[in-house]
Amino acid sequence: MTKIKLENNMKDTQKVLENTIKRCREKHIILPTYAQMRNPELIPVGIRKKLSKIGLWDLNSLNLFRITWKNEPTKFGGGFGNVNFMELPPELTGVKARVVVLIGKYFPTGAHKVGATFGPLVEKLITGRFDPTTQKALWPSTGNYCRGGAYDSYLLGCESIAVLPEGMSKERFDWLHKVGAEVFATPGSESNVKEIYDKVKELKAERGDGIVNLNQFEEIGNSLWHYAVTGTAMEEVFNNVKNDQSRFSGLFLTQGSAGTLGSADYLRQVFPHLKVCAGEALQCPTLLQNGYGEHRIEGIGDKHVPWIHNIKNMDMVAGIDDNPNIRLMRLFNEEAGKSYLKDEIGIDPQLIENLKVMGISSIANMMGAIKMAKYYEMNQDDVVFTVATDSMEMYQSRVEEENTKHGIFTNRDAAVSFDADLMGLNIDHIIEMNYYEKKRMHNLKYFTWIEQQGKTVEELNAQWYDENYWKSRYAKVEEWDQKINEFNERTGVLKEYL
Repeated sequence: MTKIKLENNMKDTQKVLENTIKRCREKHIILPTYAQMRNPELIPVGIRKKLSKIGLWDLNSLNLFRITWKNEPTKFGGGFGNVNFMELPPELTGVKARVVVLIGKYFPTGAHKVGATFGPLVEKLITGRFDPTTQKALWPSTGNYCRGGAYDSYLLGCESIAVLPEGMSKERFDWLHKVGAEVFATPGSESNVKEIYDKVKELKAERGDGIVNLNQFEEIGNSLWHYAVTGTAMEEVFNNVKNDQSRFSGLFLTQGSAGTLGSADYLRQVFPHLKVCAGEALQCPTLLQNGYGEHRIEGIGDKHVPWIHNIKNMDMVAGIDDNPNIRLMRLFNEEAGKSYLKDEIGIDPQLIENLKVMGISSIANMMGAIKMAKYYEMNQDDVVFTVATDSMEMYQSRVEEENTKHGIFTNRDAAVSFDADLMGLNIDHIIEMNYYEKKRMHNLKYFTWIEQQGKTVEELNAQWYDENYWKSRYAKVEEWDQKINEFNERTGVLKEYL
C-alpha cells in the first residue's frame, strides 16, 4: 500500500470515528468495559441508580451495562448480584456428578447473545471501522445472535439487518420486527447456514459499503466476550459451590457459532485437567461424521466448522438427538410433565418451575452434560458446567406445534420421556478426540472459509500450528477496555453519571 493511500485510509477512519463519537454524544451512549461486565460493582453509581427505573428489555442505551451474567432476575429495575445459575439434582439428571447451568434468561432480550454481539460491533465502532450514521450492521444468524445484534445496534444508535432461516420460531421474527430491524428469511431451517452466507453475499453486492457484515462464525469478538465474561463467571460459580473434594471436571457446550466455547480457552488456563465437549445435533453430524442433515435444536447451527472454533482445545464431540430433545421440552413445560416430576419423582416444585429458563438448545446442553458425566463415570466430586443460552420465552409456538402434531402431553408421555430421554441418555454418538480426530475436524474449515469465504490457508494453518494464535487474540481484553475508556472519555457522556 502506498504512503498516500495509507494516509487517506487513516483520514477516512478518523472521520468515521468522529461521526461515531458525535452520534454517541447526541444519544447519550456510554460503553461498558469487559471489566464492568465481569464485575458490575465497577459500574458508576449514577448509572446503577438510573437502571433502577429501567426494564431489563427496554430499548435504553444504559441497558448495555446489563450485558452481564449478574443481573438481578427481575423484569424491571433490577440491580446486580451473583452469577445467575442453577444446579440440577441427581434425581433429574440420573448422574452423581453435579451439573451446573448458567442462566441466560436474565440478559436483555432473554439470551446471552447480547454479549456475543457486543464484542464485534463495539470493536468496530471504537476503531472507526463502522459508521453508524451511514452504515447498517448485518447480523447473519440461525437464532439469537441476530436478536442480540439488533438489540445492541439499536442501543448503540445503529440500524441493523437480520438474516436468519425461515424455519426459525415465529417469536424470533416477531421480536426482530418490533425493534425495527430489516429482516431477511432464507430457505431452510437451523442447519442451513450456507443459505445465510449466500444472502449476505447478495446483500453486500447490492449495497456495498452501506453494510458491515458481523458474522458470528468468524468474528473473534464473539468468542472473546465469552472468554472474558462467561469463563470467569463459571470460575466464580465453581468457587462458590465447591467443597474440599470438588473438581471442575467438565464443560459441555453445543458448537453453534463456537462463541460460548471461547470460555473453554479461559477455563483451560485455570483448570488444566478440565474436559471440554462440543455438541451438535445427531441429525446433522458435521464434526462426528463430516455429515449433513436437518434438525430442530434451534440455535446451534451446522454443516460447517466456525472459523473462531479452537478445535485443538476440545476433548470430545457428542451428538444430541433432536427427538428426545423436543420431548424433554414438553416434559419440562407441559402441565402433565411438571406434575409427573413433582408427584412421581419428587423433584422440588420450585426447581420444576425454574426449568422454563432452559430453551431448546439449553436442554441440548443439559443432555450433553449428562452424557459427558456418564462417559467419564463422574461422581459427586465432579462438577460439569453448561449454559442455558435462552429460555422458553422464544419457543411457546413450538410447544403448540407439538400439541397439534402429536396430541396432548399425558402422564404416560411424561413417564416414557423421563425414563427414555433423561434416565436413558447413554454414551452413544461420542468421539473422544485424539490428535488426528481434532485435525480432521479443524480441516473441515477449509471448505467453508477458504473456498467460499476468502480466508487464507496460511491463517488456517496458523490456527493449528501456531501456539500463539489463539492466546494472542484472547490477550486483547485489557487492550479493548483501554480503548473503550478512551472512547467514553472523548464522548464526554460518562461525566453525567460521576
